[in-house]
Amino acid sequence: MSLTELIRGVENHEKTLTAFNSDDETVGSLRTQFGDRNLTVRSETTDTGPDSYVVLSRESEFVTAASIADVLADRNDTTPEFESEAYRPILDHLDETMFTSYDIQQMIAASREIEDRAWRLGKGELHAGFQKLSILGPQMDIYKRLASKDGLEVHAYAAPDDDVPQHDTDLTIHVERSDEIRESWFVVYDGGGVDVNKCALVAEEREPRSFYGFWTYDPETVDWVLEYLNETYGLLAQ
Repeated sequence: MSLTELIRGVENHEKTLTAFNSDDETVGSLRTQFGDRNLTVRSETTDTGPDSYVVLSRESEFVTAASIADVLADRNDTTPEFESEAYRPILDHLDETMFTSYDIQQMIAASREIEDRAWRLGKGELHAGFQKLSILGPQMDIYKRLASKDGLEVHAYAAPDDDVPQHDTDLTIHVERSDEIRESWFVVYDGGGVDVNKCALVAEEREPRSFYGFWTYDPETVDWVLEYLNETYGLLAQ
């Protein structure tokens, strides 16, 4: 299975968020909040039960419930956050939920969350796909700094369209001629071997500079991506 096939598998498991006993404006706010996810938002009215709550389900199977007030809690920004406390009851269960049409800034914001986690913990493995060497170049200062952490092993992947950036750190650059590397953006952190710290962002460029993919905290998924990268591209490190 490739990264593209992994993304397709996640895409095929759409979840449904049902807003119970809520007005049209609230339902509209939920659709806006989760408009970039592979998530259907619908409304329903019941004669019993509390007002204004949501239920997350997958293939008609209950996943979790939360108050709409928690789900629509104000945040400081609109970028995906791996450690945000806002609407945590739902995001805990939106693991491996697709996002659609993320632009470069949204992708950078999501990537920075993982990079920051790796920097703060300072150990384990961080793997990042940059598509092309010309894209990796402007990010070298960040990745050289990450690679300067004694306990953190950092790998960057890119297709050759420029010279390999020079550096004097332990950063490993994998130069790959694979279409998968050219079309994929990923940042994967093994959490220093601790399951609760593992996270990954995996996406593909389906339209020019528009990305479709998912992020995940699931340890098994993170482990699979790392194993796939090591087995597929590990022997071609530069």
